[in-house]
Amino acid sequence: MLACPLDPLTHIYGLTALMNAPLRKGAAVVVLPRFDLETFLAAIQNHRITGLYVAPPIVLALAKHPAVAQYDLSSLKYIISAAAPLDANLAAACSQRLGLPPVGQAYGMTELSPGTHVVPVQDMPTAPPGTVGKLIAGTEMRIVSLDDPAKDLGIGEAGELLIRGPQVMKGYLGRPDDTAAMIDADGWLHTGDVGHVDAGGWTFVVDRVKELIKYKGFQVAPAELEALLLTHPGIADAAVVGEYNEDNNEVPHAYVVRQQAAVDLPEMTEGEVMMYVAERVAPYKRVRRVTFIDAVPRAASGKILRRELRGRS
Repeated sequence: MLACPLDPLTHIYGLTALMNAPLRKGAAVVVLPRFDLETFLAAIQNHRITGLYVAPPIVLALAKHPAVAQYDLSSLKYIISAAAPLDANLAAACSQRLGLPPVGQAYGMTELSPGTHVVPVQDMPTAPPGTVGKLIAGTEMRIVSLDDPAKDLGIGEAGELLIRGPQVMKGYLGRPDDTAAMIDADGWLHTGDVGHVDAGGWTFVVDRVKELIKYKGFQVAPAELEALLLTHPGIADAAVVGEYNEDNNEVPHAYVVRQQAAVDLPEMTEGEVMMYVAERVAPYKRVRRVTFIDAVPRAASGKILRRELRGRS
């Protein structure tokens, strides 16, 4: 398998999935000192890497970047993505390009040491597209209403994910108030993530509660719009944030990175991007502003740094 610094070993995903677990199984791990796409691809080719544990930006590169075609990646058997939401269409585009089973996902957070859900490698071919997996052993989950946290929701209803189990942290060191805000008196950790579960027990994560855009009473998930934007052949990357317009309504604002080969194409305009989204979503989900940028700012884990985008234009 191959570790890459988009989730370094100082992060709990890297520490657990890329160091501790492989050591326990006696697996070989190739660790890169820093991430460079071509170095990464060459390492897969030269070391005959069989498994990748990555973050969504790597899945995006594997699905869209032209350099991928220059390397022999036939040794790969599976890819698992975590650390940030991964859209089902992007995952499918990656697996189809590489001739692999569907990209599997896992879910968790540092406070959950780190995981609660995973799609096992053997289940990747049949797991529902976009799922982060099923609960791991000994773990409980509730899904509660965003409007009434005391109300538990049913199958297919989206709400905040609450987790209880042996992997829940004891608390933040020296920060009792922050701990109490995260873990309630019954031991349920409030993740701040929005998701739902299907009848088969597969969980789907929609977005962060704090990232939801409130447009005229409707809730819009930025991750859904970002995933849609990435299906445009002229878009290499995208991020969506909520910003207030002149009428004091919060609206979706898309920050878009053009595909390198399409940078100078005149048809890639703000209007084209907005129309592309408008033709595929409900009216309240439409992108109302577009700004073209050179790169989407991301943390080392691959999460979009939305705070760096708000108000940039």
